[in-house]
This record gives sequence, C-alpha cells and structure tokens, in this order.
Amino acid sequence: MSEQSLAVIGGGVIGLAVARRAAQAGLSVRVHRAAQRGASWVAGGMLTPHSEGWPGEEQLLRIGLESLRLWHGGFLDGLPDDVVTARESLVIAVDRADVADLRTVAAWLADQGHPVSLTTAARDIEPLLAQGIRHGFLAADELAVDNRKLVEALENDCEKLDVRWAGPVERVEDARYGVETVVIANGIDAPSLWPGLQVRPVKGEVLRLRWRRGCVPVPQRVVRARVHGRPVYLVPRADGVVIGATQYERGRDTAPSVTGVRELLDDACVVMPALGEYELAECAAGLRPMTPDNMPIVGRLDERTLVATGLGRSGFLLAPWTAERIAAELLVGAQA
Repeated sequence: MSEQSLAVIGGGVIGLAVARRAAQAGLSVRVHRAAQRGASWVAGGMLTPHSEGWPGEEQLLRIGLESLRLWHGGFLDGLPDDVVTARESLVIAVDRADVADLRTVAAWLADQGHPVSLTTAARDIEPLLAQGIRHGFLAADELAVDNRKLVEALENDCEKLDVRWAGPVERVEDARYGVETVVIANGIDAPSLWPGLQVRPVKGEVLRLRWRRGCVPVPQRVVRARVHGRPVYLVPRADGVVIGATQYERGRDTAPSVTGVRELLDDACVVMPALGEYELAECAAGLRPMTPDNMPIVGRLDERTLVATGLGRSGFLLAPWTAERIAAELLVGAQA
C-alpha cells in the first residue's frame, strides 16, 4: 500500500475519514473539496444505532453497531477530547402511541440480540424531561460528537498526515491526474460523477440552541423521542443543544421552512420545556444522501474507482466503518 496514491472527491465527514484512514495506511492522498461546507456541517453528530433502529433495518443496525465499536476502539485516537459531547442516549415516549413504538423498537432490538431495559422512571435518569414523561430506555454505549469540531479535527489530522487539498471536480477523470485510484465520496453529488448511482437528496432541518445565564443546564446525554409520531432528538453541545431533524424531499432546497422549525421547537419543548428559555442561535438545513433501501453504497465501481456515498442519516455513525471498508478494498488491490 505504501506506493499507492489516492484522490478522494468530497470533503465532508466521509471523505475526510476515508482520506485519514488511507493516509494512516501509507497512501499518498489528495482530497478534492468545495469551499462551502456541506451536510456534515449541519448534522447532529449522533452515533446511535440502538436508538435510531427500526424494524426492517436489521442490516443497517448491524453495520451501525460495528461502526460504533470502531468509534470506541480507536477512531477517536488523536482527536481532541471535546469532540465527544455525550456518552449515552435516552430514548423516551411522550404519549400512549409513542409508548407502543418504544416497546416495538425494544422488542425488535431484543430479537436482534441487543436487549435494552425499559424504564417507567425516565425523569430519574434525565430530570429536565417534562412532567408526565415516564417511559424510555437507556443506550449506555452510544455517543454524540460535535459535528463541526469533528470535521475540523479530521482536517487537522489529515494535514498532519500530509494529505493535500484541491478544488472540486466535475468529472472523475479530472481527479485521476497523478493518482492510481479515486474514491467518490461527495454525497448527493455522486450521481453527477458516476451516473446510475441511486442517491437522492433528502432535506433535514436542524436547530441550534445556546445556553444563557439563568437557564437550566445543558443535558448530559442524547435524548431521542417520538412526539405524536414525529421523531425529535436533543444533542448536547458545550454551549447548548442541537435539535433535529425533519426529513422530507424538496430537491436541493436548503432554506429552513417555518413549518419545519416550528415543529422542531414545539416537539423539543414538549420533551424538555426548559429549553424555551435558551437562545435560538441557528436554523439550518442539510441534504442527506439517501438510497432507495436506506443502505450505504460503499465499495468498488471499477479497477480504479471506489464509492462511499448514500450514508443517509448515519453519515457520522458510519464514518469509521466506511473508512475501513474502503481501506480493505485498497489493500486487496495492492496485493493483487
């Protein structure tokens, strides 16, 4: 592998994770990235395969758990400690229908060999929850990261490993100059480089609330809920909370909508009423690269081209798994 050279198209969390892993393995790496930040800059940064799981997504659960083990097993080595903002998740239900969904997920996880313990004392675990919220389960090994700090930390690590930066490209051939292999890792734009990839943009709005003097403290764990059937999550940050995320198809529209923002605020305050005193610091929307079956597209396209896209809502969670898959493909190619 030491003689190999690689161009990675895409400077989000997936492209950076792939570039970092390849450089660690001794490859000469160049990353083609745009000046503007993409979906990785908007994300919540949750690493939560248990609490995001849903019946029918058994394979996604499996690779999510595999990737979570990689997060715990060394992916964070060399990165700043404050990249991690939470070390467990609490999944809660608000009304009777939400309790039924909670029990469905818990039973499904148990059937997959990953049982969780249901509780009827959720406020004992997270006192900031609204009165009347009792049902939930705790996922003790899940994590959350500050997405922006992580992206910057990966960029810094790549620079320490002599990864080179270059501008965006419009064709795969434009990235081939001076390298043996190209990895397409530019999210929703991947089909423009390789027609036929089944990836589409799915919009998701995210809010950032900032703690203010006199407000209740920032929660210490990820809180996920269903509020009248709508999913909402609250993710701690050093200075506040990230709230997300809506999910609907609007092409490439990244303008936050009044309806989306209102629903997120309403649902978040139903779960944790004291958040209403925080500062509304940012409203943003990103475009998740989704596939028809919600499974990522990671692997080889031809002898000189690999792809890492379609990670959907699990881009941060699956970054280590994706990087290892691409590295394995490169190693096989080097040994052939």
